[in-house]
Amino acid sequence: MAKQIYIDREIGKVLRKQIKSFSALALTGPRQSGKSTLVRKLFEKSHKIISFDDPLIRERAIADPKLFLEAAGSKAVFDEIQYVPEILSYIKMLIDGDRRKKGRFIFTGSQQFNLIKNLGDTLAGRIALFDLLPFGIEEKRKIPALKRKLLNVKNAFIHSCLRGSFPEINIDSKIDSSVWYGSYIQTYLERDVRTIYNVGILREFQRFLHLLASRCSQILNISGLSGDLGVSANTVKKWLSVLEASRIIYVLPPFWRNYGKRITKSPKIYFLDSGLVCYLTGIKTEEHLLTGPMAGAMFENFVVQETVKCFMNSGRKPDLFYLRTQNNLEIDLILEKNLEVYPLEIKLSKTPNLGMAASIERYKKVFQGLKVKEGKIICLTEEDFFIKKDISAVNVDSYLKWLKRFISRK
Repeated sequence: MAKQIYIDREIGKVLRKQIKSFSALALTGPRQSGKSTLVRKLFEKSHKIISFDDPLIRERAIADPKLFLEAAGSKAVFDEIQYVPEILSYIKMLIDGDRRKKGRFIFTGSQQFNLIKNLGDTLAGRIALFDLLPFGIEEKRKIPALKRKLLNVKNAFIHSCLRGSFPEINIDSKIDSSVWYGSYIQTYLERDVRTIYNVGILREFQRFLHLLASRCSQILNISGLSGDLGVSANTVKKWLSVLEASRIIYVLPPFWRNYGKRITKSPKIYFLDSGLVCYLTGIKTEEHLLTGPMAGAMFENFVVQETVKCFMNSGRKPDLFYLRTQNNLEIDLILEKNLEVYPLEIKLSKTPNLGMAASIERYKKVFQGLKVKEGKIICLTEEDFFIKKDISAVNVDSYLKWLKRFISRK
């Protein structure tokens, strides 16, 4: 039997630090993102590990919560806590009995919506909440078999799309990724969507998932989706909230404050794993990915997915926006900090040119009242360089290094 490979996760250092400041900590995220593996690795020596995947353990916890928690000891990890929300009120009483004790309870769970609601309502002020997404670029490069292959940013993009970013299919190259994604979607539909969210006909929901993937990196058109699927707009909104809550998609809001009626106010939709998009849209080859009709959208999705991971791995919620005006001025991504804005354009190109800076230049002229800082063209260039003053062309690696510094700044 092959030795199990463990890959250090970027968020690990954040969890180690925050467990010292809060009575409880929760790590949520999509199925198979590595939550259980991570908390076991970090806390198995200090905490008793209890998994509620086991129905017998769930039954004992629900039948006699006080006895169960007493047996769990002073420090415990409760894996898949969403199955037994009944014990949270008892945990709250234990925490309130001595608020000076830190790091007593750690929770993991896949179904974010219900889990966060229960934890937020019951343990407000006592718990730190974090999300774990599938591997980012740097985490994938820690896998011995991928370290050299993914040094090139273009290769990292291709691998992220055609193989995906979930730990299991990256660590074990023998797994057929198409078979894995097919099983993943079925498990997600059956265990999360049907059981937890009470979505009606799963076949229609699956059609919605496929249709949404074909429109990744685009502005959300609820009425268009509603018409194509033959369901109500409210149903589409409900299904979107399900995908967002379970961290399948990321909804990028428009940066509309103080812009009045001049801008598009609908959000854009991205998937948090490009491999899932390729599976759903039938993209299977490098040629199809790089030259097909979705090439630019896939690269944009890749950059946004890595941006969101960078924020979440730092323990921060993404503070991201985009802009499109009625005069067709569009900025793919806008970061904001301390009333300063940083406009970013995303281009699938190895040879960026002056024309790619046009939107950022126009943005600076149109919105002169804003503190617009340096702009970036995020692309596949091998060497970073300035296209114009305060506008540089950078590859994805350089951008993510800059982003980490940006996030850490006060």
